[in-house]
Amino acid sequence: MADSPDTPALEPKTVKVSRGDTLMGLMVGAGAGRSDAHEAITALREVYSPRRLRPGQEIELTFSTISAIDEEEANAQGSADDTNADSLLMGLSLQSAVDEIVQVARAAASDDFVAEAIARPLERQVLHGSGTIESSLFVAARNAGIPNSVMIGLMRAFSYDVDFQREIQPGDKFDLVYEAFYDNEGKMAKTGNILVASLSLSGTPLNLYSFTPSSGFTDFFDEKGQAVRKALLRTPVDGARLSSGFGVRKHPILGYNKMHKGLDFAAPSGTPIYAAGDGVIERIGRNGGYGKYIRIRHHSGYKTAYAHMKGYGKGVKKGKRVKQGQIIGYVGTTGRSTGPHLHYEVLVNNKQVNPRKIKLPAGEKLKKQDLKNFQAHRADMDQLRQDIIAGNAQIVQAAPANCNAPQSVDESGTATASAASPNGC
Repeated sequence: MADSPDTPALEPKTVKVSRGDTLMGLMVGAGAGRSDAHEAITALREVYSPRRLRPGQEIELTFSTISAIDEEEANAQGSADDTNADSLLMGLSLQSAVDEIVQVARAAASDDFVAEAIARPLERQVLHGSGTIESSLFVAARNAGIPNSVMIGLMRAFSYDVDFQREIQPGDKFDLVYEAFYDNEGKMAKTGNILVASLSLSGTPLNLYSFTPSSGFTDFFDEKGQAVRKALLRTPVDGARLSSGFGVRKHPILGYNKMHKGLDFAAPSGTPIYAAGDGVIERIGRNGGYGKYIRIRHHSGYKTAYAHMKGYGKGVKKGKRVKQGQIIGYVGTTGRSTGPHLHYEVLVNNKQVNPRKIKLPAGEKLKKQDLKNFQAHRADMDQLRQDIIAGNAQIVQAAPANCNAPQSVDESGTATASAASPNGC
């Protein structure tokens, strides 16, 4: 049906952000009047900062051609510097997050621009993945079609008890069930929680289950209901290679034997460094041969130190409280260093100790009703995994709006099923 004379024809235009672009420049370049563009951007800022735009991001602009509307009305709607524009800006939309779209539209009644954030529906699927490690855990995961973000989550879950530098051997196996969220085009938008994860190391199985007890804090628990989380992470850098251990060594720069009071983890420059445990930043800044340095004070006389950093995490400063797993900085080669790596120390009562030999306090042990609930949940997860492997579970479900699961790269998984998520997502 043709548009009526009173209904202007709308013309969409898509622009792509390039390095150095401004939203104003893109909109004016696409045909919007400068005043209209300014008003639309002002409205947009109520729900989304244009500073978040990144190269490659697409923005859809909607115009009403001047010829399609009354010229006198166009002059009234657009300011004097807009009347030479080829068309009248009616609105814009962009994807602000994997599960959200932001729209700005010209209101018919007031002619003002109004912005709103709209939840983007995603479909939650539960996927199963498994593999045998030959050269590395990440290569095995890639061969199994499992996103890197999921394997990083698996490593973090087991990192309190498994030394991934020394204990992983060719022939070891992994198996896990995890969430993924897909858009209406069938493209994976993000991954969510790992529901159950297993490692088989030299034939010894280790099983972990994600569970939320009455405290409300979701954690990983072993088969007996013992939380795996401990006071400190064993490795504060994901996927790094242990390049130097604790003890006397020939110093690579000074050339003589010297006590090495920490562990060195080699990793590419810019790799995130995580706080090994909850605590307070006690010192931050340059520290002689350590270069850029952070020391965190934890409970019970424990401290951790991080050296040779390239830079510090956002908002990290002296006196700031940090959480275990929070990014505090990035791998670098500042100070007395031969290449990008993290020098990591654990101090007990202000004395450096071997991080690989300290015995950390155990985490929460489930009791009473929490333990009963966990045992039922564990049985459900074991059955779910068996059903997926057997091909008996093929149900998917819509994800709740604004589900705050971690974002992932676009990769595919395997079989699907429905299941309860620890956080309702």
